[in-house]
Parts: sequence; C-alpha cells; structure tokens
Amino acid sequence: MKTKFVSLLAILLGLIIIIFPILGLIGVSALIGLSVLLMSIYLLVVGVAIIDYNRTGALLDLILGMLLLFLSICLIFNPALIGFIAEITLYLAGIMLIIVAVVSLINNRASRYGFYTGIAGIVLGLLYIVIGTYISNPIILGALIGIWLVISGVLKLMDG
Repeated sequence: MKTKFVSLLAILLGLIIIIFPILGLIGVSALIGLSVLLMSIYLLVVGVAIIDYNRTGALLDLILGMLLLFLSICLIFNPALIGFIAEITLYLAGIMLIIVAVVSLINNRASRYGFYTGIAGIVLGLLYIVIGTYISNPIILGALIGIWLVISGVLKLMDG
C-alpha cells in the first residue's frame, strides 16, 4: 500500500511539474523553487515510507528532503535571492537531482527497477546541467524534474 501511494504521488507530482511550466505565469525563482519543493515532498514521503525496513536510506531521504525544503522555501518566498544565486541555481538543481538519483539507486538496490530509476535521475540531472548551460528556459528545466518523478513513480509501481 505504501509503495503504491508513493508511486502514485511521484507520478502526480511529476505531472504537476510538467504541466505547471506551461502556464508560464510565474518567475524562474518560484518555478525552480516549486520543482525543488515537490522533489522535497517526494523525498520526505519516501523517507517516512521506507523507515521500517531501510533506516539508512530513510535517513538520507529525510535529510535531503529537509535541505531541499529549506532551499525551495527560500527560493519561493525571497525572489531577491534568485539574483544572488541565479547562475548557480540551474547547476544546483541538476546536482540535487543527481544526488537524489544516487540516493534512489542506493535505496532501491533490491528493487527490480530501482537501478533504472537511479540511472534515469542521473542522466536527467546531467541533462538539466547541460540544458541549463545553454537554454535558460524554466519550462524545459522544470519538466526534466517532472519527467524523473514520473519515471520513478511508474517504475516503482511496476515493481510492486
């Protein structure tokens, strides 16, 4: 039950991230902040869901989720902060996606599709950094995190 809920949550949050940038009504800082916020919600839920059988992985997910939650709140509610970290925000989001993917890879070693979830996150994180270097379009960048969440949710749903 927990696995299906987490899988459906990942798919839902991923679709929200993919659909939301189409609206284009919000600034880059809030959009990246929202993407990171949804990623942090996912990590916090996963950390709580797996705490019964994987304390180390749960602790990693919870710590990373809290760090991302703090970062997202700062980005959403302090638009002036984006001016300070505008150039590193794209790289930071890509690096965080890679770190989340590595944690997912560690947590899902026994899972049938866990390896592919981690690899997809690493590839999309690298793609995020590369695209962020050349294209500063927040729609594409936010969608990459959404794609990873959907892939992660579908693979986790197929596994359970």
